[in-house]
Amino acid sequence: MSVVEQYARAHIVTDTQDDDRGAVPVVLRYDPDRDPRAVRIGLPGPHEWTFSRSLLEDGLRAPVGSGEVRVWPCGRVQAVVEFHSAGGVSVVQFETKTLTRFLRRTYSAGARVPS
Repeated sequence: MSVVEQYARAHIVTDTQDDDRGAVPVVLRYDPDRDPRAVRIGLPGPHEWTFSRSLLEDGLRAPVGSGEVRVWPCGRVQAVVEFHSAGGVSVVQFETKTLTRFLRRTYSAGARVPS
């Protein structure tokens, strides 16, 4: 099975002093050999989050999540992924089609894993 890595641009809003509302590069990753049920999102700097692929997929249709990662649709063409840590909250806004394309690639990269 092969690793899926997709570069994207997203808008990041944080609750810290160095809030940057411009579009920034992010990396979407899926490694079925490492964990076939998880995806990773790499934000600028040393910030990478790993969470359930099904959470990302379900969050494109309705608000889901609790704890560190939450995902929800935002209008008809955008989706939001919210990350909570001791350092604050980061809210990342993506185009839904970007996340949908990434998820499609993860399923074609290897065998489907039942939920």
